[in-house]
Amino acid sequence: MGGAEFSSPKEFRTVMDRVFQLMDEDPEMGPRLRDADVPQRFEFTDVDLVMNIRAARSGEDGNLRWEWTDDVDWKPKVRMEMSSETANKYFQGKENVAMAIARRRIKTGGDVKAALSLIPITKPVYASYRSLLEREYPHLLA
Repeated sequence: MGGAEFSSPKEFRTVMDRVFQLMDEDPEMGPRLRDADVPQRFEFTDVDLVMNIRAARSGEDGNLRWEWTDDVDWKPKVRMEMSSETANKYFQGKENVAMAIARRRIKTGGDVKAALSLIPITKPVYASYRSLLEREYPHLLA
């Protein structure tokens, strides 16, 4: 298929941690994602990684919590399965989620409508993610 590829699952995880940190710390996005409160489970099939993410709870710092395991004390409302390449394109604003679902590049389960409601909130991350890639991971630019 070609295109932008992560050098390893470790690099993918490092870069995704940075993306979620960007969203968590953003003064607009972070609180809106926390208030939306849609726990999600992502499975990145080609790198064999799972991430569970939820809104921060009362008394916790920040807006989001994510763990690279299924061993968490919450249940996802939405499940998404995709390749690392699809995730990378999505965060650059190059992958339309509805189209990717229709074409089975993203497989979903649970409350997909809730997940789609988060997309407008996360749009500002695209530019931040692209500038992160330009600075530190130019091989990932799609």
